[in-house]
Amino acid sequence: MTRGDIAHRMAESALAFLDSLESESRQRAQWPFSDTIERETWFFTPTDHGGLPLSSMTPHQQKLAHQLLAQGLSESGYNTTALIMGWENILDRLEGFIRDWGRERGRDPGLYYWRIFGDPSSGQPWSWRVGGHHVSLSHLIIDGEVVASTPVFIGADPARAVLAGNDVCEPLRPLEEPARRVVTSLTADLQSLAIVSDVPPTDIVGANRPRFGEGKGDLPIALPELWRGYLPEPWHTLAGDVQVANDEAAGVSEASLDAVRLTRIPRGVPIGMLPDEQKAVLRGLLDSYAQRLPGPLADVEMAKYSGLLLDEHSFLWTGSTTPGERYYYRIQGPDLLVECDNTQRSGNHIHTVWRDPLRDFGHSPLAEHYRQQHR
Repeated sequence: MTRGDIAHRMAESALAFLDSLESESRQRAQWPFSDTIERETWFFTPTDHGGLPLSSMTPHQQKLAHQLLAQGLSESGYNTTALIMGWENILDRLEGFIRDWGRERGRDPGLYYWRIFGDPSSGQPWSWRVGGHHVSLSHLIIDGEVVASTPVFIGADPARAVLAGNDVCEPLRPLEEPARRVVTSLTADLQSLAIVSDVPPTDIVGANRPRFGEGKGDLPIALPELWRGYLPEPWHTLAGDVQVANDEAAGVSEASLDAVRLTRIPRGVPIGMLPDEQKAVLRGLLDSYAQRLPGPLADVEMAKYSGLLLDEHSFLWTGSTTPGERYYYRIQGPDLLVECDNTQRSGNHIHTVWRDPLRDFGHSPLAEHYRQQHR
């Protein structure tokens, strides 16, 4: 299977989904490709992600929507994403079924949104996006081939939940333990480079910016700003209070935030300085991120750190190295940014994101396509 094969299957699934919709629903689901601002707008909070939500679809339409979603993920990636969507029920119970965010149900597995940009049958560039609380996925197709598949965001709140027989389900544990294993095995000299602060930020630093790392670097975005439009009262104040409580519980300060500024020049320990054994663990960790995508698309992402290219990346850690306690790490290189935080809810609320500073939303491939088209 090639990237072209995947693009063909995506187009078939997208068209079947669109054709199943009535006029009003189709207008919500299908958007002009030329609307770059909307196409590059993404969230990971429980806000309106733009598009048609599952709750507004018939069961047959929901099936077709999930078929499209499955075309953009590996089997394990789809299983994880579907689990996170249903995880909203667990979060609702954890919070006592009281959170509403100004709607009938605040934690709602029906509020995952599908939006298709452009016409998959036109031969012109098109893309599609699926987003909702703790899920944001997108793909760009140009000339019948998938050319961009980032950002890929998946989170879980809670990060750990007890199942029958006192078993524990941790959907994103494979993205936690390898990084902790590396940082705890570093020599004192290397650890002093990798661990830039004892206090982690309470969210990913790049947030949902379409671009990042300019000037002095980026800091986390406050929770009330991570919503579509202005969050009305009293929920705007509530979101601010949640942010303050999270920061105070973690001990966040100006100094700890400054230590994790996201800049174009990576911070932390250069991976080229690490022993081969630790490099292998980090390579395996990155593989786990990339392999949430179908094989040919994962191969594109994995090529960014193959061989000696991994040496050009840096590894940064903040917070505790004790399992179950708050931490944040990132791996950054010329065309790769991975962030993971598990700081909120006393270290039981995890976010993970895979990004490409050059190609998120197909920025560079699309610019090159238009340049060639107008030559």
